[in-house]
Amino acid sequence: MPPLWALLALGCLRLGLGVNLKPQLASVTFATNNPTLTTVALEKPLCVFDSLAALDGPCEVYLYVLVDLASSRNASVQDATETPLSSTFQQTEGGRTGPYKAAAFDLTPCGDLPSLDAVGDVARASEILDAYLVRVGANVTCLSDPNFHGLCNPPLSGATEYRFKYVLLNMSTGLVQDQTLWSDPIRTNRLTPYSAIDTWPGRRSGGMIVITSILGSLPFFLLLAFAGAIVLSLLDVGGSDGETTHDSQITQEAVPKSLGTSEPAYTSVNRGPPLDRAEAYATKLQD
Repeated sequence: MPPLWALLALGCLRLGLGVNLKPQLASVTFATNNPTLTTVALEKPLCVFDSLAALDGPCEVYLYVLVDLASSRNASVQDATETPLSSTFQQTEGGRTGPYKAAAFDLTPCGDLPSLDAVGDVARASEILDAYLVRVGANVTCLSDPNFHGLCNPPLSGATEYRFKYVLLNMSTGLVQDQTLWSDPIRTNRLTPYSAIDTWPGRRSGGMIVITSILGSLPFFLLLAFAGAIVLSLLDVGGSDGETTHDSQITQEAVPKSLGTSEPAYTSVNRGPPLDRAEAYATKLQD
């Protein structure tokens, strides 16, 4: 498999034939969930404007956004003097009445691009992706923050088709030096209603069915264990009462009588032994 930088370079060469370039969605290699409900990740026009004649001074790239409507598909992003528009999200009702400037970034020469071989480095992943991609709709606070004065790039509307255009601005003259075509319509995702979510078990994976079955039967086993514990507790109580009664009887019979008492050491129904002792005592006295 070719390295990531080679894949991206091939994509730029495929698109970058002068002003025939159309902005496109970022590759799934870089953005797996794209577009989302409110954002669209696009590839930056890398190695595209480099083919132009030598630029007079530093340049910057503007990204314009427009809702795909039949009345505004060929909307211009510059005035009669070739000055780029500075219209904002609020002024164009989110791109419905005209294009608005959503992002601006420096034109990076091809030779200065960071190597994509380090994209697996967590510490540098964000930096590298920012160099190759631009995310429309990434700023969720600029509209509600009264102190925000920068370029506002607020979230897009769900289930809406948008078009995008890159404009190359010469910073020395303030004029448009080149621009791409409007992109093909790109539609943001639609929020799935809760009632439309299919919960039928046949639509679930085997692992989900096993987990659901285990969780469903767990209360039964807990109740069974609880009932067994109660029965064992009652049996233990009954057994301990019987042993206590037996021990008390043995103890009562084994307790010796106090010295000096006239009662016999133990009680017996047979009076034979005491009479035998009396006769033996009387015989001894006679002797």
